[in-house]
Amino acid sequence: MRIMLLLLCLLGASTVFAQGTGKEKPAIEQIRRYWFVLLTKGTNRNQDSLTAAEIQKGHLANIGRLYNEGKIKVAGPFGDGGDWQGIFIFDSPEKTEVEQLLQSDPAIKAGRLAYTIKPWYTAPIGSFVPGKPSMPTQNQPKP
Repeated sequence: MRIMLLLLCLLGASTVFAQGTGKEKPAIEQIRRYWFVLLTKGTNRNQDSLTAAEIQKGHLANIGRLYNEGKIKVAGPFGDGGDWQGIFIFDSPEKTEVEQLLQSDPAIKAGRLAYTIKPWYTAPIGSFVPGKPSMPTQNQPKP
């Protein structure tokens, strides 16, 4: 009798857990808009090396801040030295917010970087889960 009762409890628990996972939509049905930003060489790249280094330090600190706020999901440079300098992927409801956030970047304000913004779509899983990261970055350079 006890074994039968234990089996019924286990069967009931497994049914509850199975139903809980069945309510999630497949990733394809969760697709939503993000903002892809292509960073290119700006028109003002004639700063001396110390000024350029300070701008870059501020640029990296700004990326860290926006990541910790849950606004940037991906950021990184291209390594070939061409006109394309890097990318950002923003999680923001509107393009106008992305434009405002980009103006907080010292490299964009100084003209070292220019940008193009495009809507970009993916499922909100992995790096693209909405909101602030569960593990914020540490040791970001101070602007």
